[in-house]
Formats: sequence, C-alpha cells, structure tokens
Amino acid sequence: MNPSEPQPVRFVARDGRAAGSPPDAAAEAAPAAAPRRAARRVEVRWGRTCVAVGGAEPVVVQSMTNTDTADVAATIAQVEELALAGSELVRITVNTIEAARAVGPIRAGLDARGVSVPLIGDFHYNGHRLLTQVPECAAALSKYRINPGNVGSGARRDDNFLQLIELACRHDKPVRIGVNWGSLDQQLLARLMDENSRLAVPRDAAAVLREALVRSAVDSAAQAVAAGMAPERICLSAKVSGVQDLIAVYRELARRCDYPLHLGLTEAGMGSKGIVSSTAALAILLQEGIGDTIRVSLTPQPGETRTREVVVAQEILQSLGLRAFAPMVAACPGCGRTTSTVFQELAEKIQSHLRAQMPQWRARYPGVASMKVAVMGCVVNGPGESRHADIGISLPGTGESPVAPVYIDGAHALTLKGEAIAEQFQSLVEEYVLRRYASGAADGVAALPAVST
Repeated sequence: MNPSEPQPVRFVARDGRAAGSPPDAAAEAAPAAAPRRAARRVEVRWGRTCVAVGGAEPVVVQSMTNTDTADVAATIAQVEELALAGSELVRITVNTIEAARAVGPIRAGLDARGVSVPLIGDFHYNGHRLLTQVPECAAALSKYRINPGNVGSGARRDDNFLQLIELACRHDKPVRIGVNWGSLDQQLLARLMDENSRLAVPRDAAAVLREALVRSAVDSAAQAVAAGMAPERICLSAKVSGVQDLIAVYRELARRCDYPLHLGLTEAGMGSKGIVSSTAALAILLQEGIGDTIRVSLTPQPGETRTREVVVAQEILQSLGLRAFAPMVAACPGCGRTTSTVFQELAEKIQSHLRAQMPQWRARYPGVASMKVAVMGCVVNGPGESRHADIGISLPGTGESPVAPVYIDGAHALTLKGEAIAEQFQSLVEEYVLRRYASGAADGVAALPAVST
C-alpha cells in the first residue's frame, strides 16, 4: 500500500469478529462503539515494558510533563506522578543541549525507582542536532515525536527530517510524525492555496488548511518509509484546536492511511472548557472507531497537578466502555430532597479513595477497575441505582428515616445508621473488593448480614 494515496478505511470488530459479521447475543444486548479502524501495530518499549499502539490493542493514554527537562529531579518526580496516575506513555520536551543531556539521568532515575514508563522525546527545530550530539539521549528515549512543519524549509527541511528518521532507525525507535496547525509547513500550505485558487470552484480556506494538515502527515510518513523506516514504526497525528476541525481532519486521515493515530485537541484550554472541548472531539472519533492513543492537553491552574489530564483521558475511555481504569462512582446531582451534603462528601471520599488505591489494586485485584459503586442521596432513585451497582448505598434525604440501606450485587445486604455511616460504607467497599477480586476469590460476594432498622 502506498501511504500517500487515499485509502479506504478498514475496520475490525472490537471482539475479534470480522467487520460486518453477525453480532452475538451479548453484542446485541448492549450498544457499543463502532468497530475499531484497522491500523498497524507499533510497539513502544523500555526494558521489559512494551506499550503497543494500534492493531487490536486498547487505546493508550499518554501525557506530557511541563517541567524544565534540564531539571532532572523535578522531571523524574513528575514523570513518576503521571505514570502512577495511569499515563502509559509520557512525553518530555527536548529543546536544548542541557535538556538532551538530562534525558539519560532522568531515565536512570526512573529505573532506579521502578518506574518503567516509556519516554517520548518531543523535538522541534533542532532535534536532528540534539540527537546527533547526545547519543545517550537518543538511546534513553523510547520514541521520538517529530513535527515536519518546523524542522526547516525547502531542501533543508528534507535533509533535517531525513536525518531524524535515520537516527530513529539507527537506534531502533518508533516515531510519531505530529503535524500541528500552529506550525504547519507554510510552503506546502502556500502550494495548496495556489492550486485551490485555480479550481473552477475553489474550496474555502479552512478546507485547504485541513487538507494541508492531512497531506503533511501522510506525505511525511511516505518519505520516512522511502528512507528505510518500517511502516510498523510510525504513528501519525494532526492536531488542531477546533472540535469540528479535529473531527474532519482525523476522519480524512483515517481514510487515507493505516498508521496508528494519536488523538488530541491541541491548546484545549483550562478547566471545564478544556475538558468539554477535548471530550466532545475525542468521544466522537473514538465512537467511530478512530484513534489508537489519546492525550487531553489541559492547561493546568498554577500549582495544579499535571495528573488531571490523565484522569480525564481515562474517564473518556471508560465512559465510552472502551477501557476500565478505576471503579466508577455513580452519584446523584442533588435536589431539594437532599439538603444535606453527606452524600456529596461520601461520593467524593469514596471516589478519591478508590483511585488512590488503583496503583496497588491493579496487580492484586484483577478486574477491580470495572467495579461500579453508587452513592445516592435519597429514596427516589437511591435504592434502584444502588441495585444496578456492584455495591451501593442510599443515604437518607431530607425528612427521610436516618438509615442507609446498602445493596451488594443487586440485593439489600444490610442497613447502616448512626454517625459513622461514611466510615462503615468505605470499610464495606474495601471488604467487597477483597472478597470479589482477590486472587482465588469465589465468584460473587456473599451477602453480609442485615442490620435491623
């Protein structure tokens, strides 16, 4: 297949069936995302850790540090924090000779702490020089991110880009060819604008810009393959900051190639704006089976932990039913029946506790990430929602009896009352995890004895 030529989008079923084959009864019972777009499988390795992107592998979550990479201690600490939060790949900026020289010590420091997350080097403008001057950096990274829009112009652009590809081949590293509309190859864009102006019915400028993004990514990949890089060592991305533009670009990129695609809305913004925009764009593409790795590029508040973008990315995938990272807590929004804040405080406490336990629980309790917990505030939907969860509690609303029935595996198991309901329920959740998910645990959880009300 010639990656530079338009290609049909091919899909494979998420459960391994051939696309278009009759679904089984379980698939008919529960709506799911579209079959996954068929993509090549790219392996990103460090030591014994292998993160596979594309193919039939789950969608991968990645993030990026915002420390000065030359600050070895700070970068090690943030990479470890991101990895513990669930980031499966972590990208670091390599923009100066000092940063390049720090990559080896950063990798060694992470290894000493038992943090084997692969590191991606983010290169712009001078990556070809840095990787040549500091071979230890080239060896310590697991993948290189190359932006073809800012490695030079004209013949110099080709020379610098091909030097980066040659270095990646020499060190046996995969690459992400990442195009960004903020740093698009201006010569390519100007050429496409000229071609468009000569059409009988020219397209609008936004459409030409989107075409330039797609063309830059696909043509650069073809150039890398022609230079000797295996197609199975290439991922692509084409980032923009507009939701509709991102959807349009990735649909076309998915149609034209079979490389794994990294999704992300660049410059998404701060707080709820960044979360909503990223979710709107990524969820649509993922629902259509497009996307093999994602990052939610949130602008953090001053002093805010970088891990928020990891949590949001995980929750997008888990909400779509594509992966499970941590037990999900269902909680009602509250209304005039729930003037007490007890259920809000308990829901937050339980959710924070469950996520904090996941680094240890993943290995000790297989399957626990799929657990569903309900913390409800009154009798209207409380008992019903709690029955749908693995374990749930219906707290008393305003004017209701001061008791809290607990439901386990769909059945009323016991009733809590008194001043220590929150602590008792947290203990019950811990006990449920141990009973159901510990190695060798029997299927299901025996109901706890009911407490008289």
